[in-house]
Amino acid sequence: MGYQEVYDSWKSDPEGFWMDAANAIDWDKKPSKALSDLGGDMYEWFADGMVNTCYNAVDRHVENGRGEQTAIIYDSPITHTKREITYVELRNRVANLAGALRAKGVEKGDRVIIYMPMIPEALEAMLACARLGAIHSVVFGGFAANELAVRIDDAKPKAIIAASCGLEPGRVVHYKPLLDGAIDLADHKPDFTVIFQREQEVADLKEGRDFNWHGFQYGVEPAECVPVEGNHPAYILYTSGTTGAPKGVIRHTGGQLVALNWTMKNIYNVDPGDVFWAASDVGWVVGHSYICYGPLIHGNTTIVFEGKPVGTPDPGTFWRVIEEHKVKTFFTAPTAFRAVKREDPTGEYVKKYDLSCLDQVFLAGERADPDTIVWAQDQLKKPIIDHWWQTELGYPGVCNPVGIELLPVKLGSPSVPLPGYEMKILDDAGNELPPGELGAIVTPLPLPPGTFPNLWNAEDRFKKSYLTNFPGYYETGDAGMIDEDGYLYIMARTDDVINVAGHRLSTGGMEEVLADHPDVAECAVIGVADQLKGQMPLGFLCLNAGTTKPDDDIVKEVVKLVREKIGPVAAFKLCCVVDRLPKTRSGKILRGTMVSIADSKEYKMPATIDDPVILDEIKVALQGLGYAKG
Repeated sequence: MGYQEVYDSWKSDPEGFWMDAANAIDWDKKPSKALSDLGGDMYEWFADGMVNTCYNAVDRHVENGRGEQTAIIYDSPITHTKREITYVELRNRVANLAGALRAKGVEKGDRVIIYMPMIPEALEAMLACARLGAIHSVVFGGFAANELAVRIDDAKPKAIIAASCGLEPGRVVHYKPLLDGAIDLADHKPDFTVIFQREQEVADLKEGRDFNWHGFQYGVEPAECVPVEGNHPAYILYTSGTTGAPKGVIRHTGGQLVALNWTMKNIYNVDPGDVFWAASDVGWVVGHSYICYGPLIHGNTTIVFEGKPVGTPDPGTFWRVIEEHKVKTFFTAPTAFRAVKREDPTGEYVKKYDLSCLDQVFLAGERADPDTIVWAQDQLKKPIIDHWWQTELGYPGVCNPVGIELLPVKLGSPSVPLPGYEMKILDDAGNELPPGELGAIVTPLPLPPGTFPNLWNAEDRFKKSYLTNFPGYYETGDAGMIDEDGYLYIMARTDDVINVAGHRLSTGGMEEVLADHPDVAECAVIGVADQLKGQMPLGFLCLNAGTTKPDDDIVKEVVKLVREKIGPVAAFKLCCVVDRLPKTRSGKILRGTMVSIADSKEYKMPATIDDPVILDEIKVALQGLGYAKG
């Protein structure tokens, strides 16, 4: 069946479609129906089934004769370490860890915070929680003490599992002092913590509260898998949210199993036994869905990579890992490719490796600018698939479904809606807009299985944030348009659509033009306050390594390009060259913070920022253009 037949089969019978997909999961008790309508726009999937995530991700593969297959490949260029863990080893390690947690009182429904770097033990901790029916909340390792404290107070964990440290190129990130600080700050205190001591730094353990990862497993009975209801929360993942307090996105167990398993073949085009690599972090949704759960549920080999796209040791790291571990499908963020392209614009490092094992590459996490996609297409000679999803959704909503049918790639578009989604573009009053017009991207309720049914202890906020503006729809918070062929174009967050003298313009559209310039490695456009026009676009450029042309000339050239491609209506005149852009650790550019600096407004340092020093550099650049005066 091609894409259209699969999509139509979902549309004609959504519940039958997902019930059929549920047959690929091993249930302790099959659900009696797919969808439960709870009223008030609230829904649940497979609510009365009984199932265990860890059983489906680990034990069943051992029982079905795949025990000797590699489940996890750990590759850490930072520590010069590589190791492989088979499914049978993984089962034993996870069962022992779960048994030790259970012996200390962790049971079904308890919350456990996981604060770890990119090591296999992070996945083992997640799976051990799933084995017991405990609800994990992974917090990005090295997050500031205050941010960790906020999450401790919201989730109220019985235990926290952490590592002694994380490793960045050239520095050790001391996790334990951050953890101690967070527990001191938090009103809620965990009963105990478990610390995985890394050889790069051995942390000081507090007697009676902190337990050594290996020591506390000594002599305990391994735990069996505890079946939970299909609507039992598997995890809470906090998303920074534009307003202060983080939002705790929850994921139900049954829906996650069914949806992630379905995507591995239909989207990512891997069969059980194939090697799948998502170069992300367990702290993000991509790490949950496609480093840990998706590949393991489907019986793939997953890669845990502790390194960076450049500098560990060079811009050839991605290609080395792909060649060495025979990666069939690779998934990363556009920002990672931009970093590689900036260091190796002509692809000299690509040529050093044999990438014949690689069948396709997926990009997600922010808009993939056409320039980056074309570079990757030219270098890798493989399908480069941009796709769109969110923490809230948990897996792709719009994608070129390679495993079903590779549709024509259109630059700048993540392609078409997948089963479960029917994207529409609405104006502020909720009217549907014709093809080609920019508006709010929404999809009708109910959302498909595996998406978030609610926020942790915050149902009012859930409804207000996502369901109130456009009744009957889920509001994505993204703005974009749909073309005549039904391809979606995501142009910006709704907040990044700027109003220049009454014209609604997308900053993403302007960034596309800037990125087209041969000397520009990366760029960002924000809207700054303007007395006359309301808002004016302002551009930041990072240049390719080895660029010799003067900055002023490049600025003049990109201003001219925007005039030619978007028109004088864009009023694009303000632009400067900077060394680097402020980003979150997952590579999203902090446009909102840049706007606040430009407009001399108070702002809160974003918790997820990679390097706060960059904000000072941005302020200096803005002052050069007459902004950020305050």
